Amino acid sequence: MVERDVIRYARLNVRVPVLRVYMDPEQDMRPSFRLTRRSFNALLAILNQERDHGWGHRLEVLIFIYWLAHGTSYRVTAEAFDIPKSTIHRVVHRIGREIRKARSKVIFFPSHDTLDEVGRGFGVLAQHCAFNKAVGAIDGCHIRIKPPKHNKPDYFNYKQFYSIQLQAVCDSAGRFLDIFVGYGGSVHDTRILRNSPIYVQALYPPPGYFLLGDGGNPCLEGPIAIITPYRHPLHGRMQERFNQAHSRARSIIERAFGMMKARWRATLFKALEVRPRFCSEVALACAVLHNLCLAQGDVVEEPEQQPHGPDLPPPPPPPEDLQWSSILLSLPLMDHHLIVVGQFVCLHDLESYVG
Repeated sequence: MVERDVIRYARLNVRVPVLRVYMDPEQDMRPSFRLTRRSFNALLAILNQERDHGWGHRLEVLIFIYWLAHGTSYRVTAEAFDIPKSTIHRVVHRIGREIRKARSKVIFFPSHDTLDEVGRGFGVLAQHCAFNKAVGAIDGCHIRIKPPKHNKPDYFNYKQFYSIQLQAVCDSAGRFLDIFVGYGGSVHDTRILRNSPIYVQALYPPPGYFLLGDGGNPCLEGPIAIITPYRHPLHGRMQERFNQAHSRARSIIERAFGMMKARWRATLFKALEVRPRFCSEVALACAVLHNLCLAQGDVVEEPEQQPHGPDLPPPPPPPEDLQWSSILLSLPLMDHHLIVVGQFVCLHDLESYVG
C-alpha cells in the first residue's frame, strides 16, 4: 500500500497576535472579540459547518467576530489576520449568511408552558400583577448606515442621520423573541409593524396575552394584542400610575438594545460602510449573538435593575371578580378604543392609525 503525503495548502500563522489569543485557552477573548470563549464555542455549535478545505470554519468565525467587534475595514482586518482582503470580504459575508440561517436556533418564541413564567417576569418589572399577562415588549431601534446612492431620503430618519430600522420583541429577561430588520429609517414604526410577519401572520402573542409597546405603536386587540401607555396630557392619578408601571415593564426592550449595542459598540455606534442589504444581516447577527451570549451568562454591561426582592411589598392582588381569561376586553366607544388591562383602563384614539 502506497502512503500518500497530505498536502497542507492552508496553514495558520500562530505568530499573529490575534490568533495567539484564541489558541491560548488561558487568555480572555473578550478584549479582542467582545465575547467569552464559552460564547464563541456555543456559536460554533449552532453553525456546525466544519469543512475539510479552505481556511477552516473556526478561523472564519473568528474573522467575522473580530470584524464585528472592532468595526474595522476589510483591509485592517486582513492585516490583523495576515490574510488577503478579498478573502476577508468573502468570509465576512459568508459567516453573516450562516448566522442568518441559524437564527431560529437562538431567536424563537417561548413555548406555551413557559408563557406564564414570562408574564410573571413582566409583573415583577412593572411591580403590579396586572401585567402578568404581558409576554413581550416591542420596540424599534435605528442602525446607522452609509446611505446608497439611490433613494437616500428613504433612509434619512427623524433623528437626522441615515439608518435602517430593527424591530424587536423581547421577553422579561431581555432575550429577543422576534427580529424584523431592513426598512429605511424614514418609515414610521406603525408601518413597519403592519408589514412584519409577527403582525401579518399573527405569530405572537397567543390569545389571552399581550405585548407592551410605546407611543409609536398602535394600541391593538387584533391580529395581535398590544398595550401602549396613555397619551399626554394625562387625566388623573390612575393614568399616571398606569404609565409608570407600563414604563417599568416595557423598558426591558430598551435595555436589551442597550446591551446589544454596548457589546458591538464599535460597529453599531457608527455608520456601517456596507450595502444596506448586508447591513440587515449584520444587525441580525448582533441580535443572534446577544441571545447566545445571554444564554451563556456573558453580559458586557449589566442593565440597571428594578428594585425587587424581600423588601418590596408584593403586588396587590386582582379584584375577586376579575377573570384573567378576560384580561383583554375591547369595547367600541365612538371614535376611540377601550381596552381593559387588569385594574387599569387604557383609552386610545385610533384616528391616526386608520388606513
